Amino acid sequence: MSYQALARTWRPRNFSQLVGQTHVRTALENALTQGRLHQALLFSGTRGVGKTTLARIIASCLNCEQGVSASPCGSCSACQAIEQGRFVDLIEVDAASRTKVDDTRELLDNVPYAPASGRCKVYLIDEVHMLSKSSFNALLKTLEEPPPHVQFLFATTDPQKLPITILSRCLQFHLKRISAEDIAARMRYILAQEKIEADDEGLARLARAADGSLRDGLSLLDQAIAFGAGAVTGEGVAQMLGSIERRDLLSIVGAVADNDAGTAWQAIDTIEEQGLDFVEVLEELARLWQRLAVGQQVPQAWDAVEQADLGPLAERFAPEDLQVFYQIAVNARRDIDWAPDPRSGFEMAVLRTLAFLPDTGAASAPASTPPHQGRDPVGHASQAGPPAAAAPAREGRPDQRAAQAMPEDWSGLLQHLDLPAPVRVVAEACSQLRREDGTLVLRVAPEVRALCTPRVEQTLGEALQQQCGLRLRLEQVEAEVPSVEEQSRSQEERFLANPGVRQMVELFEAEMQPGTLRISVDEAAERTLN
Repeated sequence: MSYQALARTWRPRNFSQLVGQTHVRTALENALTQGRLHQALLFSGTRGVGKTTLARIIASCLNCEQGVSASPCGSCSACQAIEQGRFVDLIEVDAASRTKVDDTRELLDNVPYAPASGRCKVYLIDEVHMLSKSSFNALLKTLEEPPPHVQFLFATTDPQKLPITILSRCLQFHLKRISAEDIAARMRYILAQEKIEADDEGLARLARAADGSLRDGLSLLDQAIAFGAGAVTGEGVAQMLGSIERRDLLSIVGAVADNDAGTAWQAIDTIEEQGLDFVEVLEELARLWQRLAVGQQVPQAWDAVEQADLGPLAERFAPEDLQVFYQIAVNARRDIDWAPDPRSGFEMAVLRTLAFLPDTGAASAPASTPPHQGRDPVGHASQAGPPAAAAPAREGRPDQRAAQAMPEDWSGLLQHLDLPAPVRVVAEACSQLRREDGTLVLRVAPEVRALCTPRVEQTLGEALQQQCGLRLRLEQVEAEVPSVEEQSRSQEERFLANPGVRQMVELFEAEMQPGTLRISVDEAAERTLN
């Protein structure tokens, strides 16, 4: 069993091989070149982003037989020993298994002694946050004033757990999560060196599954090579990860574009037959809506595969629709744990998406919809027959009929409108500003402005015109700030409404002169309490 995992075989051995982390690399290279390396460095970040790798590179930089520099040779005995894990002056400690203060004291007892074979003695303490409080206290003095031949390197995934006294003695570098693009590029390079075939879709899936960790990505790559018998393909990776095929997602998106609930349902059945996780499928659906939206606005952001798969679909959606669909998917992902089961949560997300579709006419309505019915702007069946068949005509203009039969206030009118639930949410958050020439002007509340899409406004306007004979105009205006006079009058009214004040007015037959109240009601109440 001589095989070595890719994550170990291709571990970076110098700064030039490091993936990402440019901000850390630049600072350390400059510090080594100028001879200004801090005696204690702390590397923080999630798993698999290069904390321990950076520490070993620094150990090589300090002990390379060619001299201290930011570019160790990698071929001398010191560099080779560090790479193989047998360099005696690189002391690696797993703090998770050596948390006691006695372990720390034993470690520190050897700090004063000179290096055995190298130029510098390097102490690498991994997961340093797991040391006990007593261990940290024992480390403080040595960490602040170490001997010139000692370098401390700490790595942690949870820097918040470190005492401030330790943090103040270290130079801290936070390593970022590695982007999926960088992970995929590194995989592509490694596979080229290993002479292994791979396609872009498979590498993209692996890079996303790595979730910011290059080490996790290379471990998954090892698994994918074994699963695919020496080749990495998109289909093989999807089967290995149990993730959805893009064609199944495209079927759902295409069904949404066609307003075809039946086809969408068939795609959901196919997903369930494959035993896929609907939570992950919902995440992929949200990602697909996002890529469609990005491609509409920035076509160059698509790769060749996305251009072929998503280009025709992107032309079938309005930009504002994609924003709504993405929001539906994201909210459904948040709420899916509350659904009766994951499939139910996914089904409702798809149905909610269909509910926000524009009016496609009777030609695109499902077969179950009678011929005389069309589809309203949110996908519900609505009567589309001739007006004479629906109700007998009335005398007078539409706005006159509405004025005679309908309430004057918006809340009363709203009770007579048959609206889909998403449109009613927006309508209930509106307030009436005025009526003018048969037009009802409503103010849209700020909290629902994002939901007030053109199609929602169209649905509401058609319902208002059909039921009340009124045209609709929505105005998104900011709330008016009352004038000083209005504020003063409001305060006087509140003051006179106080039961104690009313009793005094009645007892002394008093009256209040307008504009004479000099303190606010809140101030008056505070003075009364004091």
